[in-house]
Amino acid sequence: MSSLRRGSQAIGIVIIEPIGIVRMSLRMLFDSVPDIDVLGEAGEADAALAMTTSIKHSAGAVVLVGVELSGEHDSFWLIRAIRDRSPHLTILATGTDLQPRAISQALFMGADGFIHKNSSPERYIEAVRRASASELVLEGLPRGALGEIVNGIDHQRSSTAILTPREQQVLAAVADGLTARKIARRLGVGERTVTTHLNHIYRKLGASGRVAAVTAAARMGVLTLPESDLVSRSDVVDANSIPSTGSIASN
Repeated sequence: MSSLRRGSQAIGIVIIEPIGIVRMSLRMLFDSVPDIDVLGEAGEADAALAMTTSIKHSAGAVVLVGVELSGEHDSFWLIRAIRDRSPHLTILATGTDLQPRAISQALFMGADGFIHKNSSPERYIEAVRRASASELVLEGLPRGALGEIVNGIDHQRSSTAILTPREQQVLAAVADGLTARKIARRLGVGERTVTTHLNHIYRKLGASGRVAAVTAAARMGVLTLPESDLVSRSDVVDANSIPSTGSIASN
């Protein structure tokens, strides 16, 4: 694992790749690009999580996670953990496996896109730039794969908890009528991190604001509220108390 560094204008990137020769090749590739700065690299999940957790919100970066990570803490665990702890980071899954199920799982766990490792260096670099600009990136997929990937995500949503544990904590605090600042104090995180979590919650629940999110979560069984609260909650929660950041692509 290398120490972290950051250029003033460059796109920060973190390389999480279990295969040493691939990790070195990616490092060499990005080191040759003036507008991309390699912040660090790791070959296993626990070191990767410690590294990404240390990146401050203002440093915003793209994290490449090789789906070949295996063991108790595999790539999908890592994607979920990074998304939960550092929602300001952009996550791109990378791999040679084009099975729609694996790609669907990575996206469901919180990845912002996927890059096939057989993509050309030019397309690989461009995909990272696009992801940094908040675009959904699916680079190198075969024709017709998108439909299977979407179906796979829908299947996982129906069989897996839709919100992460941290998102459930944020939503529970919202249901208590707390502002973003108070939620941040309760959870020991930054206020911007709270608003980022809220954007993820709104997207996942198809909600336009806090009241709608609390109500939708209660109806789906994600959040438990007294029945009377479903009617009166709008009197407690002011939809303007917590601002929305708009774009959610840097998730």
